[in-house]
Amino acid sequence: KISTGSKRLDKLLGGGLESMAITEAFGEFRTGKTQLSHSLCVLTQLPGANGYSGGKVIYIDTENTFRPDRLRAIADRFNLDHTAMLDNVLYARAYTSEHQLELLDFAAAKCHEEPGIFKLLIVDSVMALFSSGF
Repeated sequence: KISTGSKRLDKLLGGGLESMAITEAFGEFRTGKTQLSHSLCVLTQLPGANGYSGGKVIYIDTENTFRPDRLRAIADRFNLDHTAMLDNVLYARAYTSEHQLELLDFAAAKCHEEPGIFKLLIVDSVMALFSSGF
């Protein structure tokens, strides 16, 4: 499992987020969903309990909210090299719902090409481009 960085949230989730599972974070505007995503970009790379080795992240951004500076600040808490940490986050900006689907196909192919390397796929936000397009 991947730690969220919060002992209380990890406890609510039964020890953290499951890798290779779907977890949806939802809520009002400005409640911390993107902050959680940014934290997970860093925390996913750290070795964890029960033999979890850490891994890379794919981040698909539909609302232009991805901020590398936030990741750097989080990485500083764990004494991680900024360049290496950001190299482990495969980032893509989706501009339309169709583009988002193409990026998801690309993400699936990347995970197939490099099995076991990518531990987390973040889509922030899954529905934004679909609700604005219809």
